[in-house]
Amino acid sequence: MANSILAILEMYNNSIGPNEVQALSEALKTNSTLITLLLDSDSLGDNGGEALAEALKINSTLTTLNLWFNSIGDSGALGLSEALKVNSTMTTLSLRNNPIGDSGAQMLSEALKINSTLTSLDLCHNSIGSNGAQALSEALKVNSTLTTLDLCQNLIEPDGAQALSEALKVNSTLTTLELYCNSIGLNGAQALSKALKVNSTLITLNLHYNLIGPNGAQALSEALDFNSTLTTLGLSHNSIGSSGAQALSDALMINLTLTTLNLRSNTIGFQGTLALSGVLRVNSKLTALNLRNNLIGPRGVQALTEACSTNSNVTIAGSLFQ
Repeated sequence: MANSILAILEMYNNSIGPNEVQALSEALKTNSTLITLLLDSDSLGDNGGEALAEALKINSTLTTLNLWFNSIGDSGALGLSEALKVNSTMTTLSLRNNPIGDSGAQMLSEALKINSTLTSLDLCHNSIGSNGAQALSEALKVNSTLTTLDLCQNLIEPDGAQALSEALKVNSTLTTLELYCNSIGLNGAQALSKALKVNSTLITLNLHYNLIGPNGAQALSEALDFNSTLTTLGLSHNSIGSSGAQALSDALMINLTLTTLNLRSNTIGFQGTLALSGVLRVNSKLTALNLRNNLIGPRGVQALTEACSTNSNVTIAGSLFQ
C-alpha cells in the first residue's frame, strides 16, 4: 500500500475473503496514511480477523475499523483482543453482527483493561450473554477511555444488566450505553436505576425492547429524581402503560437535564398522555418526545396541542398518530 494520500478505504460487501484480506493486512503493516477501513459483509471469518489483528499490532495510523457481518468468532476476537493490547491509535472498532459470544466478549474485555485509546466499541448482535456482560463490566471498572459501548440485540438479560450497573457506579468516562433488545426486564431496570442515581457521566441510555414494564419505568423515574447528566433515554416498546408514563412525568417535573425521551409503542393511552402534557407546560428542557403508537386518542392529541401552545421548545413525534 504505497499510496501516500488515501485516508479512507471502503470495501464492504465485496466478499474479499480471508486470502485477500491477508494481502490487505500485509499492506497495512507499512501504510502510514489510512485512517478508516470499512470491511462490512466481506466474508473474512476468523482467519481474516486474525490477519487484520497482526497488522494492527504494527500499524500506527488506522483509527477506525468496521468489521460488520464477517463471521468473526472466538479466534478472530482473540486476535483482535491481543492487537488492542499493544495498538495505540485505534479509537473505533465495530464488530456488529459477528458470533463472538461470551468468550469473545471476555477476550475483548481483557484488552479493554489495558488499552487506553479505544473510545467506541460496537458489539451489537453478537450472542453475548450475562457472562460476557460480566466480563465487560469488570473492564469498565478500570478502563478510562471508552465513551461508547453498544450491546444492543444480545442476550445479557437481568444478570448482565446488574453487572453493567455495578460498573456504571464507578466508571467515569462512558457516555453512551446501548442495550436495545436484551430482555433485561424489571430487575435489570431496577439495577440500572440504582446506578443512575450515582453515575455522573452517562448521557445516552437506550433500553428499547427490554420488557421493563410499568414498574421498571417507575424505578428509572426514581433515578431521574437524582441524576443530573442523562440527556437521552430510550424506552420504546416496553409496555410501561399509563402508570409508567405517570411515574416518568412526576420525575420530569423535577429533572431538568433530560432533553430526549422515546416512549414509542408503550400503550400509555390518554391518562399517560395527559400526565406528560402536564410536564410540557412546566418543563422547557425536554425538547424531543416520541409518542408514536400509544393509543393517545383525540383527547390526548388535544392535551398535547394545548401544552405545546405554551411550550415552543419541544418537538413531539407521533402526537397525531393513534
